[in-house]
Amino acid sequence: MASAAVVDAGDAPEPTVRNLLDQDTLKWVFVGGKGGVGKTTCSSILSVLLASVRQSVLVISTDPAHNLSDAFQQRFTKFPTLVRGFTNLYAMEIDPKVENDDLSNEGMEGFLSELTNAIPGVDEAMSFAEMLKLVQTMDYSVVVFDTAPTGHTLRLLQFPATLEKGLEKMMELKNRFGGLLNQASRLFGLGDELNEDAMLGRLEGMKDVIEQVNRQFKDPDLTTFVCVCIPEFLSLYETERLVQELAKFEIDSHNIIVNQVIFDEEPVESKLLKARVKMQQKYIDQFHMLYDDFNITKLPLLSEEVCGVQALQNFSQHFLTPYKSALKRGTVEELEQRISILKSALQEAESELDKVRKGKQAA
Repeated sequence: MASAAVVDAGDAPEPTVRNLLDQDTLKWVFVGGKGGVGKTTCSSILSVLLASVRQSVLVISTDPAHNLSDAFQQRFTKFPTLVRGFTNLYAMEIDPKVENDDLSNEGMEGFLSELTNAIPGVDEAMSFAEMLKLVQTMDYSVVVFDTAPTGHTLRLLQFPATLEKGLEKMMELKNRFGGLLNQASRLFGLGDELNEDAMLGRLEGMKDVIEQVNRQFKDPDLTTFVCVCIPEFLSLYETERLVQELAKFEIDSHNIIVNQVIFDEEPVESKLLKARVKMQQKYIDQFHMLYDDFNITKLPLLSEEVCGVQALQNFSQHFLTPYKSALKRGTVEELEQRISILKSALQEAESELDKVRKGKQAA
């Protein structure tokens, strides 16, 4: 039995993200998960690590609540900007909505608005297609997506189907009302502004880009999805939902980052902390049971935020080397440290008690 366990342990995937750095064919890396689990920090660090082994890296935030600027402590816009301290790492923040200046005129905008109402998500799909067109012309070695919370990410993966619906709707409108639309546009003095052929052409072009990229997304040599979570029930549930959806879309996923793990390394034990560690361990065990063929990387909960290039680089070591608690329970050193802390706490308490007593006597 013991030897079988050793074999199983040896077969387990490495608990780091090193596999992503070794896979030099990767073109698209998605980072996603529930809100508030640390996706932006993880995608920022992954892009920093990839920049050390790849020619050029672009990290893109598609989350409306952009945090890339906070992570790197540098202002980013919808255009790629070189990250300070790097020669090959760029960042950009895009809004998953079609912006007004992307539309040629008011007539087109009204028509797009109608189309958006008819097909939920088509505005995001078009915006994403425009962004992918832009990215493809830039020829980065690898692109890292810092995605919005899970629901939005899954919509992003459905964009080819959404644009397909958009085209069908446009063809239906053209067939039913084509002549009428042209007459109406001339009647209201819009001329060729509301030209359904132009809109169809634009949608067709975007659909071609999306379908081309979608083929790449389904190629495990080119694309992978990194799931970020925390060791709690809702996050485990959300991760399972995400992994199932990714399998449905045929998108490779074999890396899970479990963030904000509390390691038992406080010399003086706290009942609350102990309970939290026990609860987290239950869910960490479930992650290992459910995803025994995944690379599961555990990151420690820190007492401060990871902001700025230096902090990101410092924290990146835990992505490549499994974190080990500095404290070992039951050792002479640990017991001596605990006694020293308890003595110090006792002295402070006695000092406060003296002050209180003196205060009462003075009163």
